[in-house]
Amino acid sequence: MKINIQLNPKETGKVAANQAASLIRATLEKKTFCNIILATGNSQLEMLSILVKAKGIDWSRIRMFHLDEYLNINDVHPASFRKYLKERFVNMVSPLQSVFYIEGDAPNIKMEIERLNYLIQQYPIDVAMIGIGENGHLAFNDPPANFETDEPFIVVELDEACRRQQYNEGWFARLEAVPHKAISMSIRQIMKSKSIVCTVPDERKATAVKAALAQHITNDIPASILQEHPDVYLFLDTASSNFLKDQV
Repeated sequence: MKINIQLNPKETGKVAANQAASLIRATLEKKTFCNIILATGNSQLEMLSILVKAKGIDWSRIRMFHLDEYLNINDVHPASFRKYLKERFVNMVSPLQSVFYIEGDAPNIKMEIERLNYLIQQYPIDVAMIGIGENGHLAFNDPPANFETDEPFIVVELDEACRRQQYNEGWFARLEAVPHKAISMSIRQIMKSKSIVCTVPDERKATAVKAALAQHITNDIPASILQEHPDVYLFLDTASSNFLKDQV
């Protein structure tokens, strides 16, 4: 794992976006298309703002998946991850080859998961841009995360810490409004990505970052699984890396 620490979230997002752009360009030099995963949330705001301005990327050769979406929330809801990605990425670049949104409000969730599972198996991921939750989750795989399932997308239950993070970040007016379930990309599917760019700024994430790197791999700290991936780039700021002084 390659760890990069910057002074503040803005600089962290910048260097993470530059790394992601470099990996995308390198993929497009070898392949006709590049398949990517994007995360959402406050930790990704600066990274995406720089990535959409990256030079030398033919976005028409990019296929995009995203990590998760709440159940029973439509794509105009303020907290919708589809809305987030449309406004901050998809509408900011030239038309992509494909955009595969998770439709959390689909009338038949079983069929929606089957559709997503089929699609991602056709397009292996080259570059995944992800974050780590305050509770150590990857995507919405809250602890104890399912490390065993081979299903690419699954329905998950959101724990109290995860729901409170969504509320505290301002995506919902009340904690009670945060859904209890979501469709999430599974841990094993995330780990199938050829390269992972993990952007984790903010003091709120410091405990989770330390746990993910310092402890043994355990599904009680889902992000600890990243220790097993051969090509992870972890981008932190001084606040989120505060407890790592003896390790980096």
